[in-house]
Amino acid sequence: MAEVLALKRAEFPGPLHVEQHGEVLRIALANPPANALSIAVMEALQGELDRARDDRAVRVIVLAATGKLFSGGHDLKEMNARRADADGGKAFFEKTFAICSRLMQSIVRHPKPVIAEVDGVATAAGCQLVASCDLAIASDQATFGVNGINVGLFCTTPGVALARGLQPKHAMEMLLTGEMIDASSAREFGLVNRVVPREYLNQIVMKYAQTIASKSPLTLKLGKEAFYAQAEMGLAQAYEYASRVMVENMLACDAKEGIDAFIAKRDPKWTGE
Repeated sequence: MAEVLALKRAEFPGPLHVEQHGEVLRIALANPPANALSIAVMEALQGELDRARDDRAVRVIVLAATGKLFSGGHDLKEMNARRADADGGKAFFEKTFAICSRLMQSIVRHPKPVIAEVDGVATAAGCQLVASCDLAIASDQATFGVNGINVGLFCTTPGVALARGLQPKHAMEMLLTGEMIDASSAREFGLVNRVVPREYLNQIVMKYAQTIASKSPLTLKLGKEAFYAQAEMGLAQAYEYASRVMVENMLACDAKEGIDAFIAKRDPKWTGE
């Protein structure tokens, strides 16, 4: 049923194309020409992520885009038009960045792994979206930047995601210069995992997604949550916390099944418990 509903959403996409392929949910930005992260697009994306949280038919989420750009970031025309508001646009700007912050955090905190499939240009909040995902696979034609500095707007919120995924000097290089980097530099900086020929991008992303989807959903949830939680702790606290998670994991039915299957040299049958 989840697959049927997802395919129906793909037939009436609005700002998104949503499809389900087995246990992989693919959400593509479809807001040409720039796939800008307007409030409508961000709210639609948030809605799809929220629906996927408790959908047992979904084990992995892929974030992609249609057209020549992955995303040009926030809709600056939409935002600039609100300068005519009585408060100079302050309330609208606050709303925009609050929605964006919730969206980016929900990707990091999502119980399902999220993979960015990037082709074309990813700038500003579009680059932030890539940096917020658990994995990112880019085509050899992809380029990345946080170029708000070029229009007098430091990409402070994208910097949150970059600071947590890149070395500080790499993040600051992007933030201070506003210059675009190619896919190979993005891989060197740690922004993406792999760079592949454009014609194989979707195929390779789906291979990653299907490999991850074949694992225990409970173990994926526990592991992803623990990874990001311990990264914010001191060393001793991180080990104490991680040890508690390992004990919880060992007591789960899926861990017992997985170890039994390994010893018996058979495929495990996950229950998600």
